[in-house]
Amino acid sequence: MSDLTAEELGRVHLVGVGGVGMSGLARLLLTRGIPTSGSELKDWPHLTALKALGGTIYRTHEASNLDGVDTVVYSTAIPQDHIELVTARERGLRLMHRSEALAATMNGRRSVAVAGTHGKTTTTSMITLILQHAGLDPSFVIGGEISEIGSNAHHGSGDMFVAEADESDRSFLLYSPHVAVVTNIDADHLNTYGDLQGLEDAFVEFCAKVEPGGFVVTCADDPGAMRMAVRARAAGADVVTYGTAADADLRISEVRSSAHGVRYMAHHEGVSLGEVFLPIPGTHLGLNSAGAILTALRLGVAAETAIETLATFPGVRRRFEFKGTEAGVRIYDEYAYHPVPIAKALHTLREVAGDGRLLVVFQPYRVYRTRDFQTEIAEGLALADEAVVMEVFGPGEVREPGEGGVALTAEIDLPAEHKVFVPYWEDVPAEVVARVREGDVVVTMGAPPISLMGDELLAALKGGDQGDGYVGRHSKADD
Repeated sequence: MSDLTAEELGRVHLVGVGGVGMSGLARLLLTRGIPTSGSELKDWPHLTALKALGGTIYRTHEASNLDGVDTVVYSTAIPQDHIELVTARERGLRLMHRSEALAATMNGRRSVAVAGTHGKTTTTSMITLILQHAGLDPSFVIGGEISEIGSNAHHGSGDMFVAEADESDRSFLLYSPHVAVVTNIDADHLNTYGDLQGLEDAFVEFCAKVEPGGFVVTCADDPGAMRMAVRARAAGADVVTYGTAADADLRISEVRSSAHGVRYMAHHEGVSLGEVFLPIPGTHLGLNSAGAILTALRLGVAAETAIETLATFPGVRRRFEFKGTEAGVRIYDEYAYHPVPIAKALHTLREVAGDGRLLVVFQPYRVYRTRDFQTEIAEGLALADEAVVMEVFGPGEVREPGEGGVALTAEIDLPAEHKVFVPYWEDVPAEVVARVREGDVVVTMGAPPISLMGDELLAALKGGDQGDGYVGRHSKADD
């Protein structure tokens, strides 16, 4: 990790500033008093807040946006031939990946970097709130908004910095955290790593980057994480674990999940911490909360503070987010797009649905993932009573004939009348209205654009305007 601090970046420009990750970094820079601009074509909700903080937002991508700029920040989603990146190289400006710029903002702080195939955002949010309630005022950057805070980033006065660390493009290897949290390791991002072994190797490398005196927190119930733990310990890392396993440092037992939330008993190094309650259902979320408690305990936070915080945890946008009820139908939104969290989320929603049926509206995320995990994704979706499948959302990817939503729908093990491929965004609300009845639960699930579908479904159930969709949709106008 570079020794640069955020203040040494000069005037910063972020290419594609509207997304959750980039907007969080922009918010952090602005609240530290660093002159910040960004370019963005999509009408993301974060842009208004960035303007209010003093940011300059350009609604075009062009060379003149870089006038007076010292550092240009980009994400993996930005192609290298983008006009602003080409211009930055021509002018000799400092070019940094988002993770490099984030690492600069973390310099000088004790950082907690949360990685893992699933559960990063929720676990990062839980740790952040616990540290806040302990009076430590941490800085943070999260890949989602904590409902209580209404923000995805904050510049705190304390010496702690909590950040979500993205393994998808190896960028988490740029950090040298005080604490490395690994929630789990499942086969994903194989376009980057080739196979599961390559992914696990990267996580071992991530653990090796923990600074002297720091530690690793991981899940004793996850096979991939435990293989990593063995190798990390052999290399000298201080590794502590959480889970239902008998030898976990923070062991949880009597785990009970219902529509009202998750409860379990917790023991830390053999000492009872009493009952933990999380007001959000899902045993997997209970595991995330155990990881947050263990991290907090090792950082010196009282167990009572951690448990009291989790009892009022408000949730994170797009993570089991309740959108509303209309005509007796409850609508939820869930970010899951990998087969493991898809299955976990749908099992939990089964508990919530009770005597009602469960309908999933799924927008696959990335062509390569949908192709490589088609069978496993289909198995997860078959846990619902009805499945409405949209076309794959894969910006910049090429979908070959026979790949995508049609093939995925065909593989879902549901009767033909209980599954349907709906390629056009504007046709989805009417399809859902035709299928649901009072008492049912509907979940919109998958790629980022689908998060906006819930409001359109509520409007359709009410008989109101279904809106005109979203820039990320596949529309008839595109054909």
